[in-house]
Amino acid sequence: MLGYVTRRLLASLLTIVLAASLVFFALLAIPGDPAEVILGINASPSALAALRQQLGLDQPASVRFGSWLWGVLQGDLGQSINYQRPVAALVADTLSVSLPLSLGAMLLACLIAIPLGVVAALNKGSPLDPAITALSQLGAAIPSFWLGLLLILLFSVERNWFPAAGYVPWEDGPLRTLRSLFLPTVALGLGQAAVMTRMTRAAMLEALGQDYIRTASAKGLAAYKVTLKHGLRNALVTIVTILGLSLAQILINAIIIEQVFSLPGMGSLVLRAIGNRDFPLLQGQIFIYASVIVFLSFVVDVSYSFLDPRIRYH
Repeated sequence: MLGYVTRRLLASLLTIVLAASLVFFALLAIPGDPAEVILGINASPSALAALRQQLGLDQPASVRFGSWLWGVLQGDLGQSINYQRPVAALVADTLSVSLPLSLGAMLLACLIAIPLGVVAALNKGSPLDPAITALSQLGAAIPSFWLGLLLILLFSVERNWFPAAGYVPWEDGPLRTLRSLFLPTVALGLGQAAVMTRMTRAAMLEALGQDYIRTASAKGLAAYKVTLKHGLRNALVTIVTILGLSLAQILINAIIIEQVFSLPGMGSLVLRAIGNRDFPLLQGQIFIYASVIVFLSFVVDVSYSFLDPRIRYH
């Protein structure tokens, strides 16, 4: 078991280093001079040269990458050009928005998708199965930003139950904060729940079609025991994979949803970094996104060995 986890951990760390390299050198291809963004296009060449030297932009790309990677290994993601603050501090300020938004959307998607997927698989051939499948296909086809606009129209403009946009800090009242995050959480969670429902149904159908399910039923076990102990338990390997991919997708979709609802999260910070050509801030945020996704993959891989002990030996 320890060897399995160690191999997966080393592979994850190597992936993060490769992702950091790719992020850094890919951003070099983006047109635009951060010094010109800060000083303006009418700045004198001497002023631009002095600022480039101050920011380290006059150094070769390999030297800059080495310095940045060494800082990352020490927990330093660099200094924002536009905000003149550490990137890590800027990202930490947005976590109070992005973290509950993403986790809330994931929880909502699980609460909807897993029961619906199991029910659809158990009722294959009945009218309930195609109804759930059609509903999930419709949900998967609706873009999350469009769903967010629809929720604003229905529950903010028409009913005035929730705020249409903006964010209330936690220190101003947790209930007010949750109220401001409710609609974006629903917009994020419903779209992903539709995709997860279809995949959960497929995983359950595969598990219920195995010989051990028929054997358990033939022994006279109760239907709920056959479904939960034998069917769902053996489908969990696929479902856990779906959960990891879904959370990664939610993190990406949150960038758009935060714009729809004017939330000051990581997504908004990413777009501001792109607009301001704030490369240290942008590469720090992309590195964090990549690291989170790699970490989720690592957690999913390790969970396999607990769900199915045979996997740890491969």
